[in-house]
Amino acid sequence: MILADKIMNLRKQQGMSQEELAHQLDISRQSVSKWESGASIPDLDKILKLSDLFGVSTDYLLKDEIEEISYSESSASLDENNDSEIVKSVSIEEANAFMDLYERVSKKIALGVTLCVLSPIFIILAGGLCSFAGMEDTASEDFLSGIGVAILLSIIAVAVSFFIRYGMQLDKYEYMEKEKLSLQYGVQGIVEKKKEEYEETFRDTMVRSTLMCIFGIIPLIVGGALNLDGFILVLLVDLLLVLIAIACYGFVRAGMIYSSYQMLLQQGDYDVKTKRGNKKAEAWSGAYWCLVTAIFLGVSFITKAWDMTWIIWAVAGVLYAGLCCVFSAVSKEK
Repeated sequence: MILADKIMNLRKQQGMSQEELAHQLDISRQSVSKWESGASIPDLDKILKLSDLFGVSTDYLLKDEIEEISYSESSASLDENNDSEIVKSVSIEEANAFMDLYERVSKKIALGVTLCVLSPIFIILAGGLCSFAGMEDTASEDFLSGIGVAILLSIIAVAVSFFIRYGMQLDKYEYMEKEKLSLQYGVQGIVEKKKEEYEETFRDTMVRSTLMCIFGIIPLIVGGALNLDGFILVLLVDLLLVLIAIACYGFVRAGMIYSSYQMLLQQGDYDVKTKRGNKKAEAWSGAYWCLVTAIFLGVSFITKAWDMTWIIWAVAGVLYAGLCCVFSAVSKEK
């Protein structure tokens, strides 16, 4: 049990309202509300007054099992690393602002990813219409392809604007992902509690999104096995992209929210050793995506097969994930 829960339980056991407790401590009701919601932590003098008022020890108020376990693990992790590294102290207000911002921005970033996945739909549909209508007029075919390319680039432009605009909002918290953190009193327990409350939602979202990707390809496989008309197969490809786009929204949004907790707790992909490896990976990852973009544009303009070259991004994404796993494994071994 964390301090916020203890204050709320003790207040209710005494039959006090937030206003009555605030009056006893000579503070505002909003301050008590922030304590109980975990938005802020009482000062030491208020801890002493709470101890006297509720008839409990300060140790009872200040110590909890989650905190002790987490800090002991954190300390052990920090001791293994070079003491010369910068350690960033994080307050409860800073942690709450960080988690709130990640939750808001995750919607926009997830929408941007969804748009990127959806962007080839119209050019694929245009290619299918040309084949279905049996167009022999090159000018008409080029016109439809041109419209498809224009829509694709417009959608990507909107998505990129989301990435830039909302990504810049996260820049001020870049150190959460890269530096070692020292959480001030009370922060660890509050973040652990939020992470625990969100875990069921996170798991459900991951399962739903994964199933959507798996089952989304079934109609396309069945359509190919039944030798359905080419235009119907084109529609099934578009349907698959829609389902993958919806799944990606779930993956990205839930993943960003969950990762905000992991960053603060320095767990999973954001433990101290992995952070050190990520710093080394930054140099090659930037060059990698620049190269992928150049290959995509070059192949697309040369072949004019915009309805097919989008696959380059899918392959590049899978390859990037594999390279990151290999790089991470090698870094940890070292």
